[in-house]
Amino acid sequence: MRRREFIALLGTATLPFPVRAQQPTMPVIGFLHSASAEPTANLVKGFRKGLFDLGFIEGQNVRIDFRWADGQNDRLPVLAAELVQRNVSVIATPGSTPAALAAKAATSTIPIVFAGGADPVAIGLVNSINNPGGNATGIYFETVEMQGKAFELLHQLLPNALHFTALVNPTYVSRQAEVKSMQAGAATLGLRLEVLNASTDEEIENAFKVAAQRPGTPLILGPDPFYTSRRSKIASLQARYAVPAMYDLREFAEAGGLLSYGPDLTNVYREAGTYSGRVLKGEKPAEMPVVLSTKFEMVINAKTAKSLGIAIPDRLLALADEVIE
Repeated sequence: MRRREFIALLGTATLPFPVRAQQPTMPVIGFLHSASAEPTANLVKGFRKGLFDLGFIEGQNVRIDFRWADGQNDRLPVLAAELVQRNVSVIATPGSTPAALAAKAATSTIPIVFAGGADPVAIGLVNSINNPGGNATGIYFETVEMQGKAFELLHQLLPNALHFTALVNPTYVSRQAEVKSMQAGAATLGLRLEVLNASTDEEIENAFKVAAQRPGTPLILGPDPFYTSRRSKIASLQARYAVPAMYDLREFAEAGGLLSYGPDLTNVYREAGTYSGRVLKGEKPAEMPVVLSTKFEMVINAKTAKSLGIAIPDRLLALADEVIE
């Protein structure tokens, strides 16, 4: 080979090959939640639907890296740190305020999309509803404000009940606001209210035992992902101790709970998926106003009512979004 040809060949060896052009990296969503995968599966479908509406299909042009704390909130900081270390494109925490707070503590740069019932300004997730100003934004549904309506509905179902029991998780971030709203709702109707705390399976069962000591005393369960992940167990306790109970999500009524009134959580997860998709397309959380979700629903389990010997008033049946026979 001539010297001139050799030098020319050596020069071309350092040039990039067009046919080997690097493919764009698929974005990764870090999905962080305080509950477990199985009882949340149907809600995650809503999240995927929201992504689909923005053109994102899991496995095709986006990956989702799930991290579940399985009801152990103390694991959330470690799980959040894992997602930060992976340098995911966005961290989504729909339906889990503890997860949102853990993500916020773990990173000030990776976008965070939350969806929960705690006031995001009061707990430090955003600077304001209209101008979040940081790396987090999302969906907010006012579970605290709905407590007054919940008491009204349960009182219509059980008009002779004058003493109510409320069950709340003392470790939940908005516990104080929940209790204050419950007390106000009970006072408006002239009802007595006893507040019990439960953050373990044993404490939940003890609360039902206490309520059962007063036959006919209704129980209202405070909003909390820990309770939601145990809805089947809680519904079975309601049946075992014959305690008429009201919940914040339709998933409880579907599991055998008597009555639920609260946000349409599937729709909330879908909205969180849509917001996550918008972030992947380049929008900045600081400039994306927090969405106030106003879609609420009431579900009555007529089969459970019958087993408890409760006659459902026609007015409640007319108001219900769904009656489970």
